[in-house]
Amino acid sequence: MTTTRSGVRQHPTVEERRERGAAARREVPRSRLAEWDPPADRFDPVQLLESQAVSRIQDLVPIRYGRMLASPFAFYRGAAAIMAADLAASPTSGITVQACGDAHLSNFGLYASPARTLVFDLNDFDETLPAPWEWDVKRLTASLEIAGRNNGFGRKDRRRIVRAAAAGYRTTMRDFAEKPNLEVWYSRSTVQKHMPVMKQMLTPKDFAQAEKVVTKAMAQDSSRAASRLTRVVDGQRRIVHDPPLIEPMEMLGSADEAARVSGAMHEMINDYRQTLSLESRYVLESFRYVHLARKVVGVGSVGTRAWIILMTGRDDEDVLLLQAKEAQASVLAPYAEASQFDNQGQRVVEGQRLMQASGDIFLGWHRAEGIDGQLRDYYIRQLRDWKGSWDPAAMSPHAMVVYGSLCGAVLARAHARSGDRIAIASYLGSSDRADRALVDFAEAYADQNERDCAALRRAVEDGRCAATTGV
Repeated sequence: MTTTRSGVRQHPTVEERRERGAAARREVPRSRLAEWDPPADRFDPVQLLESQAVSRIQDLVPIRYGRMLASPFAFYRGAAAIMAADLAASPTSGITVQACGDAHLSNFGLYASPARTLVFDLNDFDETLPAPWEWDVKRLTASLEIAGRNNGFGRKDRRRIVRAAAAGYRTTMRDFAEKPNLEVWYSRSTVQKHMPVMKQMLTPKDFAQAEKVVTKAMAQDSSRAASRLTRVVDGQRRIVHDPPLIEPMEMLGSADEAARVSGAMHEMINDYRQTLSLESRYVLESFRYVHLARKVVGVGSVGTRAWIILMTGRDDEDVLLLQAKEAQASVLAPYAEASQFDNQGQRVVEGQRLMQASGDIFLGWHRAEGIDGQLRDYYIRQLRDWKGSWDPAAMSPHAMVVYGSLCGAVLARAHARSGDRIAIASYLGSSDRADRALVDFAEAYADQNERDCAALRRAVEDGRCAATTGV
């Protein structure tokens, strides 16, 4: 889309958009999607991780490294910055989308829509920015190759899994290229729609496992989270103390500091409310702030600041748990388009709203001063709302084929909402040439990931980095 001097937007025709994709293919053939040839002077991956650690809570950084060293797959989950630097030098078609920035298979999952249906979608947007669509697809396909290796699958099975994901992306994008704009926008992946299809595709054992994931997800709400994470102490509900993973505010600093931060929470919540829709503000107003605790989350996110905010409604049994998670600059920022948002929390929220078909009604952002006096950006959402995911380690090869294909399709839908779906579909074409190239890339990059994981392990063994395991 272009804009004339008079400010009128010019919309290219379908044929012009198809030609854009065809021209990109002539410039960068699909076979080049397979390329991974690290330069002799490639950066030190451990040094890049260390540079990320500078802005994080130093006591928690060893936990991050310990979690990453659990396996090459765990390392990959925490190595988004490493892969972003690698992808920046790779050939692309020049077609950008709102990219997730960290689209590995564990960042897809189940959650509740505002209409209280269970949907399957991307669920992590910490790194979202406008960027080449290929970066997300390569991040996903490489994660499947690495997960397959982690499960001990043979090469033939792994290549079949990755190819299914690439084909899922390509065929879904081509399908969306033929659909009207609003049909693309309203499209969503509901569990109600997919479970009958999955029952036909999966073995009885794999389908039973999928049903367990769905049942467990629907039990993961604020009430269930409150029973695990809070206790009534002296007649008041409080977040439990479970160091170092959960530490109430009063345990982190002096009494004066804790009182100051807790006192500022009311102002913070009021400011955050302004980033919500009007009806969501009314709902939030019916809850009162009660307690605050710091929480260690994820693998790659460990060390960034994340808080549990406990609120209660009609009584102490009516609980709302929010999570405020620090949003730092995206790992894509040095290589992709600049964000139009000054607040990193808003960058995450707006990117999520653009990519997800259904969103949390309490998704918003805020800039707050911590106990150290530093201003930091946060995005805020419900801590639990029918959250669930299928553990890759529990998947059979056939189940991972089905899951990978579904992830590829969901990623295509997310990209089709913001990017030129017709141009991308034209670039990918009707043959499986792009699929096969992405299989080769995933295999080559999985080798690189193993080398990088080994480099971090050596750094820990040599005393360069500290790692805490089992946390």
